[in-house]
Amino acid sequence: MENLTPQQIVAELDRYIVGQSAAKKAVAIALRNRYRRQQLAPELRRDVMPKNILMIGPTGVGKTEIARRVAQLVDAPFIKVEATKFTEAGYVGRDVESIIFDLVEAAIDLVHDQRLAQVQDKAEGLAKERLIGYLYQQMNSQRAPQRRASARRRPGRRGGGAAEGAQVDTAVARSDEYATPVYERSRLVDMLEKSQLDDTLVEIELSNDNLGYNAYLEVPPGLSPEEIDETFDNFARQYQSFPTKRIRRVSVKEARRLLTREEANKLVDFDEVIDQAIERVEQSGVVFIDEMDKIAGPRVEVGADVSGEGVQRDLLPIVEGSVVMTRYGPVKTDHILFIGAGAFYQSKPSDLIPELQGRFPIRVELSSLTREDFQRILSDTDNSLIKQYQALLRTEGVDLVFTDDAIAAIADIACRVNEATENIGARRLQTVLERVLEDLSFHASEYAGQRITIDAAYVQERMKDVLVNDDLARYIL
Repeated sequence: MENLTPQQIVAELDRYIVGQSAAKKAVAIALRNRYRRQQLAPELRRDVMPKNILMIGPTGVGKTEIARRVAQLVDAPFIKVEATKFTEAGYVGRDVESIIFDLVEAAIDLVHDQRLAQVQDKAEGLAKERLIGYLYQQMNSQRAPQRRASARRRPGRRGGGAAEGAQVDTAVARSDEYATPVYERSRLVDMLEKSQLDDTLVEIELSNDNLGYNAYLEVPPGLSPEEIDETFDNFARQYQSFPTKRIRRVSVKEARRLLTREEANKLVDFDEVIDQAIERVEQSGVVFIDEMDKIAGPRVEVGADVSGEGVQRDLLPIVEGSVVMTRYGPVKTDHILFIGAGAFYQSKPSDLIPELQGRFPIRVELSSLTREDFQRILSDTDNSLIKQYQALLRTEGVDLVFTDDAIAAIADIACRVNEATENIGARRLQTVLERVLEDLSFHASEYAGQRITIDAAYVQERMKDVLVNDDLARYIL
């Protein structure tokens, strides 16, 4: 983070998002202020709060993508939630505190994956040793009965009687039983490295230790103390009945993956993961709250909207800074960055309760996308839709090429449909492109080894039936 100036953050966002410079600038400054805060003296650092941002603009113009890309850029825990999914306290539905629960879970997954990556090489070595042990034991134990059976079928020495032959057979069988194994460890290692055993079935033993932090009790609201006690007793009985070990018969390739994951989990201290995850949430967490305009508006006495203001009031302490109790311990929300967003067509930011308005002091407006913006989205951004489709069809051996006039035609169609129907921004490009490439994707195997050029004429031909019929266009696009 200390190596990223606001200009560099905006430059990185420009690789994925077209336009919206005001929103990018505001987010870049908010993130840089986090680094600046860390350089302050402790007594001053506590009082420097994040400046939350409210993004105002239509759907599909990049609000969510800006927040998500920024969180990835600084390796911060990030979640996106919709304000309409919550109800005020006392109503049936999700409580706003679940935002912090989900953020902590996202942070734990993030930190845990990073720790697993750090111990991956060591875990693979340990898993390999365990797998060789299982193979050595099982493959040689399967051959031992065959060796003993063949020894019993061997004839006695010439000139010897039946009794003498039987004694020799027994001795040979006994010596054969303790002979050098058919599959020595060095041979198994060599076969394993050359992937010669990938399809061989092997029995492995896996532990259920991970149930200790994956199994937890979730008590629904509204239960009486007696019902809570009964729920806890049922949970405890089920938890105690979990077996500590389980045997699985899988292929060697799958066994290697399962054993590597288990060994990696053993090498990672989950308590340290939780501590680091909570610290990351408190110091660098990012929460994107979409559809905030849906909970703003005039007060009503009855109806579904009666809880809109209640949701705002429940959000207030979390955004303002409070302590939320999670199953991993208390989490302070004082320095979490909250980014609100909404179209605000039928309402305006001033319709939010004054206290919540004050917690989003930075307001940025995002503009609708033009034809030129659509063309840049398709051709200039990293991992654009064009590049994604080219990569997908390349797996089938198809070399897909888009001409400039084809990209312009796709952008023009998306823009026209947005103007004629509901404006869903850049998401319309996905619908149009999927329609254009539908037949080609379906018959891709027949075009293996060929170069297919998509030009404006091809785009118009694929879209003509839809575009000439407005009702069909509304339905399909």
